[in-house]
Amino acid sequence: MRTLKTIAASLALLYGTTAFGAVKGDYVEVRTASVFAGPCHYNGELVTTGRDAIMVWNVTSGEFNGVNLAGVRAVAVVSSEANLIEEKAARKSAIVIDAKSDAQVAAWTAMMKESATLGTIVSVKRGPVTFTNNAKDGYTVDAAGFASAKVSAMPDGECCKQPNNVWYEPLTKVDDRKVGYTATANYAGGTVGEQWQRAGENSAFYGTFTR
Repeated sequence: MRTLKTIAASLALLYGTTAFGAVKGDYVEVRTASVFAGPCHYNGELVTTGRDAIMVWNVTSGEFNGVNLAGVRAVAVVSSEANLIEEKAARKSAIVIDAKSDAQVAAWTAMMKESATLGTIVSVKRGPVTFTNNAKDGYTVDAAGFASAKVSAMPDGECCKQPNNVWYEPLTKVDDRKVGYTATANYAGGTVGEQWQRAGENSAFYGTFTR
C-alpha cells in the first residue's frame, strides 16, 4: 500500500509543490471598478470600466518547482477587452518581480503561467517592489515606474454587513477575503494599455493566499 508520504511526493512531481511546500503570503488586488457599491453604481460601471486590475503578492513561505519563493514580491497588471467579470474575454498582463535570484523569477513566472487569470503574459521584468502593511495605514505597494496602490480596511466592516453589495470576486483564490478602500492606485501605462489612476473608492480586495 502506498503511504501518504509517497502519494505526496508523487503529487509534488505532478504539480510542482506539496501541501508542505505550498506558496503562501499576502495578497492585494485593485480593480478599475467598485467591488462594493449600490446596484445602480455597479450597473453603471459594468460595461464602461472594470477592465483592468493590479494584483500584488508578498510571499512569506513556500516553494515551487523546488525553488524557495519566500521573500518574493510581485505586481501584475491585467487588462481585458471587457469587464474582468467576463472570464472568456481575452486578457493580457505584465509582471514586475522583486526576487533575490533568477531562479525565483523563473519559478514565479512558471507558477503564474499555470493560471488563466493573467491571460497572455506579454512582459516579465525584474525590479524593486515595496510592500508594507500596518494597522494604521493598511497596505502600501509600489513597483517604481510600473504600478502602485494604497489600500486600507473599510470602516466597521461595512461590506460584511451588506454582502449582497459585493459584486465581484478576487481574480485569484484569497483566504479570508476582505473588501478594501482604495486611497490611490496607479498604472504607469505602456505594456498592457494606457495609464490609469483610481482613488477614493471601494475597489480593492485583500487577504492571504495559498498556492
